[in-house]
This record gives sequence, C-alpha cells and structure tokens, in this order.
Amino acid sequence: MVPPTWNERERVEEYAALMEQGTVPTAVAISTLDVCQPAVDRGDYYFAHWGLTHFLLDGHHKLEAAATAGRPVRLLSLLALGESLAEAEDTARLPALRTRPRRARGIGW
Repeated sequence: MVPPTWNERERVEEYAALMEQGTVPTAVAISTLDVCQPAVDRGDYYFAHWGLTHFLLDGHHKLEAAATAGRPVRLLSLLALGESLAEAEDTARLPALRTRPRRARGIGW
C-alpha cells in the first residue's frame, strides 16, 4: 500500500460511491508464498509458518475506499512461483487451502 496521502481523493470517493451501490472492484497483486519450518517443534512433528504476501500493483484507491467504507474488494493475485520460499507441493496445495474457512486453515494443514 502507499500512504493514503498519495491517493487522489476524488478517485477514492468515486470507488467508495460505486461500492455503496454494490460494486466489488478488483485489485491486482504479485504474491509470494513462504513456507518456513520448524515454526514449533513438538518432538515428533513440526508446525510450519505459511506466509502468503501480496504486493499491490494496482488498486491502491480501491483498497483505501474499501477500508474506509467497510466494503469488500476482490484480489487478483499472481503467485510468483520462482521467487517464493515454498516447494512445488506447497504451492499446488494453496488453491484448496484458500477455499477452507479461516478457522480451518491452521493446525492440520
């Protein structure tokens, strides 16, 4: 994100008005998946830290408007496979993991 002072007020207000009418805008990000372990050593098994980080390319005005209005934004995330600290098996699991409810994404991945 850029500081809100860098965004054009009129553009932010335009997106906020569209969101109030039900529009769900799309922002675009390049993303990396980092899987680092062991996060926690329980003796016979380990937990790993999964960090999915999004670097926003387009949508700064949309995200500020959504944050201000409390409205959703759709995120088109382009996962950089070669730049991530994750194995191919981990990145292959990511789409299915993202469909799980938030509470089910923790232990037992």
